[in-house]
Amino acid sequence: MNEHDKTRLGKTLWAIADRLRGSMNADDFRDYMLSFLFLRYLSDTYEDAAQKELGVDWPQLSGDDRRSPLVVWYAKNPDDIKEFEAVMRRKVHYVIKPEYLWSSIAEQARKQDDELLHTLQQGFKFIENESFSANFQGLFSEINLDSEKLGRDYKARNPRLCTIIQEIVKGLGGFPSDRDLLGDAYEYLIGQFAAGSGKKAGEFYTPQQISSILSGIVALDSQEPATGKKQKLNRILDLACGSGSLLLNVRRQMGKNGVGKLYGQEKNITTYNLARMNMLLHEVRDTEFEIYHGDSLLNDWNILREENPAKKIEFDAVVVNPPFSYRWEPSEALAEDFRFKGYGLAPKSAADFAFLLHGFHFLHREGTMAIILPHGVLFRGGVEAKIRKKLLIDGNIDTVIGLPAKLFYSTGIPVCILVLKKCKKYDDVLFINASEYFENSKRQNVLLPEHIEKIIETYQYRKEEERYSRRVSMEEIKKHDFNLNISRYVSTAEPEESVDLAQVYTELTKLAGQISETTKEHNKFLKQLGLPELPYAEGSKG
Repeated sequence: MNEHDKTRLGKTLWAIADRLRGSMNADDFRDYMLSFLFLRYLSDTYEDAAQKELGVDWPQLSGDDRRSPLVVWYAKNPDDIKEFEAVMRRKVHYVIKPEYLWSSIAEQARKQDDELLHTLQQGFKFIENESFSANFQGLFSEINLDSEKLGRDYKARNPRLCTIIQEIVKGLGGFPSDRDLLGDAYEYLIGQFAAGSGKKAGEFYTPQQISSILSGIVALDSQEPATGKKQKLNRILDLACGSGSLLLNVRRQMGKNGVGKLYGQEKNITTYNLARMNMLLHEVRDTEFEIYHGDSLLNDWNILREENPAKKIEFDAVVVNPPFSYRWEPSEALAEDFRFKGYGLAPKSAADFAFLLHGFHFLHREGTMAIILPHGVLFRGGVEAKIRKKLLIDGNIDTVIGLPAKLFYSTGIPVCILVLKKCKKYDDVLFINASEYFENSKRQNVLLPEHIEKIIETYQYRKEEERYSRRVSMEEIKKHDFNLNISRYVSTAEPEESVDLAQVYTELTKLAGQISETTKEHNKFLKQLGLPELPYAEGSKG
């Protein structure tokens, strides 16, 4: 499936969503649409694996029989179901009862079955509590099938759901059955819903172009980026993971076998559920990721609470796009927290450095951290200046990258990427001023592939380029009182053209002479016409 078809499917599904949601808020309808795509994906994967497992025992149905073959097999082999499901749990890590498969749900929708809504409710509950070995409780907690937004009562809601599901079936029908395609369509829809959510989109979505920069950077060897990618990243952390797209982007960069386990934390319950679905949709098994619902700033995830340096969990890569200048209420006890002690607490008005220090604490000494932050962290005073100074003196800030404005749905301000390391090779800081490298678009500015490649390549080979990038010594940064404002070190201003004053004087003198001669000639005609003559400087020579 090529990129054109992937985008075409995404647009087809988005058109369905846009048409069917009616007066329903886009954020609300998103949860229904994405959940149905998720169910379709799980069902396709499960049925494919079941067909391989059953082999010649896989029922062959007539062309007009729309049931899933598993419905027939279960009915004919009741004594073998338990053993079959045990095998499926080992091979695909989950089980779905035939009546909850997408094909069964789609058939109910086609027949306008009055029990569709009840079947969906039971199916979602089964997937949450019984499908997987791991606990996926609450996975569909935001999908309220009893909501009045779907209809005033059951009789109104059931046919509405039938229509939505039939339209999705119809929309998918024009495309090949490709599980990778569904994962890409899911990502596309998340992006489209984010675009329609405006500022709220920052809660759950990092644009793919930004994700590509961060993932491209952390995939490289931390000590010698020029040598290329690491062979493997055992653990990757995103402490404000949203829908999980950033973690998945790192996995794409490294390849399926180049990543051990993905770890994410997310405070928003809806977004937390999106992230878990997104992982499974992209063929990340339940044993290959761990997403925790909680507040990173309070550090309420048990696996991250170990204070003993010898026992604490560490990550080969940390990537994060936290909420910008998030207001928080740090307690006095947090000042002594092992993440912040020795640095200071970020101010209540902006938790940017709190997010940074949280991730940095858990970074492995041979790892790389890339974090997106507002430009203010580069130059704001007070305790933020103190934190910035300590990170610089300790040699932890490796690279500062300035990006263009209007790249995010949630804000129009320009942002930066800070690359941090616990043990970096170079004692200077690389500044990349990429603020003028983008393509204008209606709603947002866009980074093209060549812009992204230029940033990553400049970081990888620590290149210097006039008006774009420069390696700056700590002595120079110290002279600027540890202010990291990018324009102090790499200005994009065009140099003024030098002026040759002697040449300008010669040209002006020549012009003055020409004006004088022309005026004298013109005055001859004015005199003949009896009109007043024009004044001129007598004696000017060309």
